[in-house]
Amino acid sequence: MQSDLPARLERLRRQTEREGWDPPEHAPGAPLPPVTIDEPCRSLLRANDSPDVDMPLSINPYRGCAHACLFCEARPDGTEARLFAKTHAAERLREELRRPGYRPRPINLGAATDVYQPAEHRLGITRALLEVLEEAHHPLAIVTRSAGIVRDLDLLAAMAARGQLLVLISLMTLDMALARQLEPQASAPAQRLAAIRALARAGVPVGVNLSPLVPLLNEPEIEPIIAAAARAGARTAHGTALRLSDTTAPRLRRWLQDHRPELAAQVLVQVQVDDSPDMTADPGTAAAAADRMRHRLEAAAALHGLALTPPALDLGGFRPPRAPLPRHAAHFEHRTGQGRLF
Repeated sequence: MQSDLPARLERLRRQTEREGWDPPEHAPGAPLPPVTIDEPCRSLLRANDSPDVDMPLSINPYRGCAHACLFCEARPDGTEARLFAKTHAAERLREELRRPGYRPRPINLGAATDVYQPAEHRLGITRALLEVLEEAHHPLAIVTRSAGIVRDLDLLAAMAARGQLLVLISLMTLDMALARQLEPQASAPAQRLAAIRALARAGVPVGVNLSPLVPLLNEPEIEPIIAAAARAGARTAHGTALRLSDTTAPRLRRWLQDHRPELAAQVLVQVQVDDSPDMTADPGTAAAAADRMRHRLEAAAALHGLALTPPALDLGGFRPPRAPLPRHAAHFEHRTGQGRLF
C-alpha cells in the first residue's frame, strides 16, 4: 500500500487541478486583494490562543488575510489593505527547533490567519515551514478554509503516517451564494469537501471545523455539513460559536440589514459581543444559543460516527532539523533545486 502512495498523490493532484481549486481572483463585493509586504521575523513560535485547536504553540507565517471573511479580525478592509508575509519564516523555525533544550509540543500552523490564503500559492512560505517540520518529525495541526492544502499532500501524508499531523477544514456553509458573501476569497464549499476527501484518501486525519456558528444563519446547516463531511472522509467535528468585537460587529449588523433583514434582530441578540458599543446582545441569550448549537453539533457528530476530540499526536519522533545552509548556498538551492538532488 505504501509503495503506490506517490502515484496516488500525483493522481489526486491532477484531479484537483482539473476541478479548479482556487476562488476567483476578486469575487464580487470582496475587498481588493492586499498588497504583500515582506516582514522580517526574529522569532516564530508563539503561545496559541486559537479556539479551533487546543495546541500549546502556534506559527503564523502571514499577518492579515485575503480571504476577506466578514467575521474575521484580519479581513483586509479598504483599498490600502496590506498582507505581511514572513518570507524567512522557515529559516527562523529551523533555528528555533535546533536550540539546545528545545522540547517538542504540538504546533497549530495558522492560528491567527489562514496559511493557505491566495498569496501562499505564489510565495510558498507554508510549504517551506512544512518541509522543516516534516524533516524534524514535529507534531502539527493545520486549520484552513482553503482547498489549496492538497498541493502539499506529499509532505502531509508523510507526517500523518507517523501520527504527527491533524488537519481541520473550516466549513460554515454548503450554500455557494452565502459562502461568497461571508467568505468571498476562500475556496468554495464543494472544493473544501473535495479537499477533505483527498486528505482522507492520502491517510491524513482530517476533521471538519464548523466555525463560526451563527444562530439562525448557518445553524440550520449543522447537520447537513456534518453529514457531507462524514461522507467525504472526515474523522472529527469541531465548532465554535461566533464572537464579535468592535471591528466585526458593525460589519455583521450591516450585512444582516442588507441581506437578511428578517433575521437581523433575532441573530444579533444571540451573538456574543466583546466590548462593542455597536451591538447589545443579551449575554444569557447568547450563551444559550452557543449551547444549543454545540448540542446540535455533538448529536450530528455522534449520528455519523465523528469524534469530538482529535487523536493525540506523537511527540516521541522529534529530531532537530539539520543546520541551516550558508545564505549563498541556500540561495543556490532555492534558485536551482540542486540541493534536493544530493
